[in-house]
Amino acid sequence: MPADIQPQPTDGNANGNAAGNGRRPSRHFLDFEKPVAELEGKIEELRHLSKSGDLSIADEVTKLQAKVDRQLRQAYARLTPWQKVQVARHPERPHAIDYVSGLIEEFTPLAGDRAFAEDLAIVSGIGRFRGRSVMVLGHEKGATTEERVKRNFGMARPEGYRKARRLMQLAERFKLPLLTLVDTPGAYPGVEAEARGQAEAIARSIEACLDARVPVVSVVIGEGGSGGAIALAAGDRVLMLEHAIYSVISPEGCASILWRSADKAKEAAEALKLTAQDLLRLGVIDAIVEEPLGGAHRDKAAMVDAVGVAVDRALYDLVGVEGGMLRQRRRERFLAMGRKGMG
Repeated sequence: MPADIQPQPTDGNANGNAAGNGRRPSRHFLDFEKPVAELEGKIEELRHLSKSGDLSIADEVTKLQAKVDRQLRQAYARLTPWQKVQVARHPERPHAIDYVSGLIEEFTPLAGDRAFAEDLAIVSGIGRFRGRSVMVLGHEKGATTEERVKRNFGMARPEGYRKARRLMQLAERFKLPLLTLVDTPGAYPGVEAEARGQAEAIARSIEACLDARVPVVSVVIGEGGSGGAIALAAGDRVLMLEHAIYSVISPEGCASILWRSADKAKEAAEALKLTAQDLLRLGVIDAIVEEPLGGAHRDKAAMVDAVGVAVDRALYDLVGVEGGMLRQRRRERFLAMGRKGMG
């Protein structure tokens, strides 16, 4: 697989699996995870002691791990919208390149908008998903500090959305189903992006999504921020990870506009109805993909597998439907969305 889309190591030192169950302790704990952090710290201390002597720690580690699981289950069962925002932004969550690496075989990157430049905030290319040729597009934030800067924290510029539009049209020409992975705070708001036609590029990308005569399956894997997200998410099936968020504006941005203070971000998160559970009730998304205990960042492999199953199920329902019908249904779906929400 080309180096540009290889899964990147996250900042910090890697730890082993937790209790051999495929999950690993987090290196970045959120505020509501402090009790878990203390317990996992004790587990690491015991493991360190066991390496320096003949001390058997298996039973004690098993007990402590059971407490960790219980704490995680309790904490994640009652997350507030603001806490879900924090989880969706967790730096260790699997990114688009992790899903590409885990799900797409024979992946061949395709780059450039043929007009200005290559935008590394959007990864794209052709590959095989479970034996079926597909076109893949995804926002990529980057896992390390260097990667985040290189990929502009997942905030695409106009050339990124023009690249997306070009590849959507290429997918239609070769009758390839389109898989999009959404994870962006929003489109890049810089002056140079506006000067190069950011709004027009986003609108054209949405138009290409809606016009495509091939199946379009979109998955919100982290943040789904504003038009920068919907530019890749106007699909036949929109899936969303359990603790992802999807909104017209960030809670901080909303709070700054309505209350003139970003300190009201928690209240804004409540009002925006940005959680997967809210959006499923409103009919904005089609299904929720359950995350591993403690969030996607604790078991990336399991999360990637779960997304693969959900995408496969969605494609099974769409492949074989005539292209004109797909286009008509997709357009009707989004036109009806506002009416359903108002009702």
